[in-house]
Amino acid sequence: MKAGAPQQAAAQIIKELEEKGLKPVPLYGVERTVIAVIGEERDLSIGHLESLTGVEKVMRVVQPFKLVSIETKKEPTIVEINGIKIGSNQLAAIAGPCSVESEEQMEEVASQLAKTGIKIMRGGAYKPRTGPYAFQGLKEEGLEILRNVADRHKMAVVTEIVDIRDLDAIIKKTDMIQIGARNMQNFELLKEIGGSGKPVLLKRGLSATIEEFLLAAEYILVHGNPNVVLCERGIRTFEKETRNTLALATVPLVKELSHLPIIVDPSHATGKRSLIEPMTKAAIACGADGFIVEVHPNPGEALSDAQQQLTPDQFKTMMDNLIPIEKAVGKTL
Repeated sequence: MKAGAPQQAAAQIIKELEEKGLKPVPLYGVERTVIAVIGEERDLSIGHLESLTGVEKVMRVVQPFKLVSIETKKEPTIVEINGIKIGSNQLAAIAGPCSVESEEQMEEVASQLAKTGIKIMRGGAYKPRTGPYAFQGLKEEGLEILRNVADRHKMAVVTEIVDIRDLDAIIKKTDMIQIGARNMQNFELLKEIGGSGKPVLLKRGLSATIEEFLLAAEYILVHGNPNVVLCERGIRTFEKETRNTLALATVPLVKELSHLPIIVDPSHATGKRSLIEPMTKAAIACGADGFIVEVHPNPGEALSDAQQQLTPDQFKTMMDNLIPIEKAVGKTL
């Protein structure tokens, strides 16, 4: 649509497209509205559409992912959580333990993170674990702890959903829903979360291509939820020295292909405490919109992923060391 075109004009176009059996999806930006059209387009006349009131340009999107494509929406999408505008010049820093283990543990880490200026805390209440005997999370109790502690420190929370049956509880208690690598292609879950409207942190699958990654995001957008933040968390390769291989080229490439923001998870990508800071620096340098890092008050006693969690002091040191990189790329935390 033209800049400043009235909503009534967009509504009229949406009505006409629906009458043709198509699904129009309006994407509202700061300056203009884009109407993405999904469905069989053989009977559409571009000339007719361009003649409608308020229309500036009609174009075909050649990518298989239509709604997340930068061809559809040139303006970067910004997802706001607790005052943090992910996708802007403001870097998003998300931190917290791998698993919620107790209220004392979460209170200790949250109080330290708050002093560092962190406004979004992560914590796993439901844990998808490779081994069936590993700690599976405190579930509903963990979710309650996470919410209570975050509220005391005026923080937003992001936690992972594992089972679609837990969606209602997670929607009520969190500010952002994480879809983990193992569920990236759980399409029924993606559809349900798309209908929730809750901001989503979508992690790349263990062996997913970038196209598959963006098509997973497409599922969420096509079901009505534009508030998606992508997360590169490393992919599985032949390398054994790190937990995964952190494919940082994903960040600038996604920005060439999509308007969605993307952050990096160096904790899961490397699996090594010593590599988290250098890879966070590299992520910021290559254009990431933020990062998500695991922080535990006593990593040696963590019930999951002890070797990839920083102490609060190590995290604070890392945050201080990131300042020159932030300035170099023109972003701030």
